[in-house]
Amino acid sequence: MPENSAESRVWAALPPGTRAALAGLPAADLRTLLLAVARDRAAAARPADVVRRWREDRFVRPSGIDPRTLSRLEGRIWELLPADVARLELSPVAPLGTCATVAPVSQNRIVTTMRGTEVLSDPTNALAVEAAVRRRQADEVHLAAAHRVLRAQDFGPGAAAHFRLFTLVSSARDSGSGRTEARLLARHLTFWRTVLAELAGSAAPALHVTVLDDAVLADRLADTVRPALTGDVVPLRDEPERERGRGYYRGVALRLTLADGAREVGDGGLTDWTARLTGDAKERCLVSCLATERLVEP
Repeated sequence: MPENSAESRVWAALPPGTRAALAGLPAADLRTLLLAVARDRAAAARPADVVRRWREDRFVRPSGIDPRTLSRLEGRIWELLPADVARLELSPVAPLGTCATVAPVSQNRIVTTMRGTEVLSDPTNALAVEAAVRRRQADEVHLAAAHRVLRAQDFGPGAAAHFRLFTLVSSARDSGSGRTEARLLARHLTFWRTVLAELAGSAAPALHVTVLDDAVLADRLADTVRPALTGDVVPLRDEPERERGRGYYRGVALRLTLADGAREVGDGGLTDWTARLTGDAKERCLVSCLATERLVEP
């Protein structure tokens, strides 16, 4: 990735050879160096500096959501989850590169630590790694987690850098003709329809699905997925005009919305993540998530 102007300015201010020297350090030595720098900076910080950062730094400000309301809502989602989905409480950090190695995401959007880890920015990536590990002992894997994520990109005025996501990841082996993908899609969409119908039924919820240039999956959407989602309490709408997510999702993308599609509260789609993590092109992986705080925002 090309350097930005800030990176170029910093490297230009350091003695010649600094970049090459740092790049050549063993990982353990670089970690020791960075920890020493952090220790020196922390030692120089004053209480007033901490208070100022608390007021000004969007990464550390508390959420404005009542935690009691959020806890009740997420508790009910856990109760609605099918029994064969494994529940996980994820670590706040993941191995460095967890997102960037499987998805087209810049590391600049992720809060990297000095210990070879990164602050969890998307639980679906971490669950995909866990699913790849579990697939060695299981024919298929279904995982769920609820987690507060932190993202480095600026979402604009008033937008929080951290928020909670309730996430699902399913992984299974391809059985041909899009059958595995259709089964996983029907499973996730059925669950989210149940959640939205109960917890956001008065807010005009909807599910949206986009087939990304895959005729086989378009057929399976028509003959398998749609018949599995009977009823119209939460409609399933085609969204062929969607462009966001191409290159990130493979074959099919989906969205969860309120207010007749005007307010997005969730996202997902088929990915190649477990295929890449296991080195097996026959692996199929579906991820989806719901931003739970958006259901309780005033």
